[in-house]
Amino acid sequence: MNSEPATPPIVIALDGPAASGKGTLARRIAEHYGFAFLDTGTLYRGVAWLMLNDGGDPADAKAAAAAARTFDPQKLAGADIRTKEVGAAASVVAANAGVRAALLEFQRRFAAAPPNNAAGAVLDGRDIGTVVCPDATVKFFVTASPEVRARRRWLELRENRPDLQESEVYQDLLERDARDAARADAPMSTAADAELLDTTHLSIDAAFAAARRVIDGVFRRCG
Repeated sequence: MNSEPATPPIVIALDGPAASGKGTLARRIAEHYGFAFLDTGTLYRGVAWLMLNDGGDPADAKAAAAAARTFDPQKLAGADIRTKEVGAAASVVAANAGVRAALLEFQRRFAAAPPNNAAGAVLDGRDIGTVVCPDATVKFFVTASPEVRARRRWLELRENRPDLQESEVYQDLLERDARDAARADAPMSTAADAELLDTTHLSIDAAFAAARRVIDGVFRRCG
């Protein structure tokens, strides 16, 4: 007797630049719908932190790829991967084709078989809708003006770095945007079928409400 094929999990992809609000939004979506959540940026930040912690150079393509192939999230226990230095290094290793190939399957396995038998998965990153999960059920490209993103990130960082200047954060974001968009392998770009969500003038509640309208509309159309 043949069993019915398993229903593939729902996948919601959120892409966009740093400090656009996509991470906070992705967590809210996952919590609301009871889906598993993966911040794919933590994978690249994790590899970058391991490189820096071992005294390595994130621009060393061979070493970074080797670190990615042996990457285990448990190695990051207690690590602060949200520093400015790790963020900059993460952008460098993310441009490494070997690193991206090593982490790609991890992301796809997460989407295809969400932890705890969740009915869906929410992934945020730079290339989820274009490369990692091109057949995602719903795709968003979340953005905001560079000035607003820089201020958000500066407010996050200034508690631990009181001497940090907002102008410095702004310049770092511009440089990271340029690297992410110009890399040869899986550059950051908007999927043709993604919903553009500009959070420049939106609170997280307003952004979440806008995202829910899109997601619920797709769910209704899909039955």
